[in-house]
Amino acid sequence: MLETEELKRYSRQMILPELGIDGQQKLKQAKVLMIGAGGLGCPVLQYLVAGGVGTIGIVDDDVVGLSNLHRQILYSAQDIGKNKVLTAKEKLQILNPYIQINAYPIRLTADKADDLFAQYDIVVDGSDNFPTRYLINDACVKLNKPLVFGSIFKFDGQVSVFNYLDGPSYRDLFPEAPADGEVPNCAEIGVIGVLPGIIGTYMANEVIKVICGIGETLSGRLLCVDALDNSTSVFKFAKSITSADDTKTAFAIKPQVQADAVNEIERKEFDALLETGSDDICLVDVREPYEFEDFNIGGINIPLDELTDQLPAVVQGKSKIIFYCQTGQRSKQAVYLTKAITTIETFSLKGGIYNTVI
Repeated sequence: MLETEELKRYSRQMILPELGIDGQQKLKQAKVLMIGAGGLGCPVLQYLVAGGVGTIGIVDDDVVGLSNLHRQILYSAQDIGKNKVLTAKEKLQILNPYIQINAYPIRLTADKADDLFAQYDIVVDGSDNFPTRYLINDACVKLNKPLVFGSIFKFDGQVSVFNYLDGPSYRDLFPEAPADGEVPNCAEIGVIGVLPGIIGTYMANEVIKVICGIGETLSGRLLCVDALDNSTSVFKFAKSITSADDTKTAFAIKPQVQADAVNEIERKEFDALLETGSDDICLVDVREPYEFEDFNIGGINIPLDELTDQLPAVVQGKSKIIFYCQTGQRSKQAVYLTKAITTIETFSLKGGIYNTVI
């Protein structure tokens, strides 16, 4: 039961007809395990604690560093050198004394995952490396635990919900991890400080929706956010793997890769190709229809979120696909996506339309 002070604390939330007192009680009874107390973990934890999730576990063996502070807003300069999990627990308990916080200052390993995950209703993945992500996914599939996932990369973020109500898992989306060194981490490539906050709040929202059974979750859908041009896209994917050992898939979106790994075409080369008048080049504007109608440089218009459905039908007999958009950001994402559905050579127009207009 909710105490009188809790009724006051959560009153603005409980007046929502979708939530109500029943939803708030579900939050109090819920047990959520957060993997990672870093950039994504900080906002997820703060909002779940503030929102009244009754029991929260936190797993992380790292300590607070100076370079963390621009994005891991739960910590301050006085916390440098301290264990993240223990520090987070102390601060979060002050934020909301009505919840239980379990601190696990450990590195998650396969021999610990099953026993730990079994104690919680939902797992949230805020990790920053592929081995851990696959470990988390496989344990959740084995134990039938819903998994809320988020990732960040420079200015780009992704959010999804896996293994929910018999929905697809992380391996349905990303069947295999990229090769070692193919995808740099934040320390190598950087990340804008506000991005974990944007993605982390989306993740916390998905956790609340799963617990309360409200709204439409991101199960079977991948939300992609580009903080540089404020574009968002949602891509659908289906369940195609029957077990954690089965990595065959009919459709998958490749993980984000280092920006310079994308085939980008410079303006001069682009102009030269168009001047040849070759019929085997497919030029695709991946912006929204209203943007295409306002101004375009030719080709066909397939919005980014419809690309995987429409592209196969229009590229028959083509040897090259060149994607373009306003700035070159969405077209690079298009290259990532189409690597999974076509063997045709694909390119992103570097700089986008801005790079083709004098």
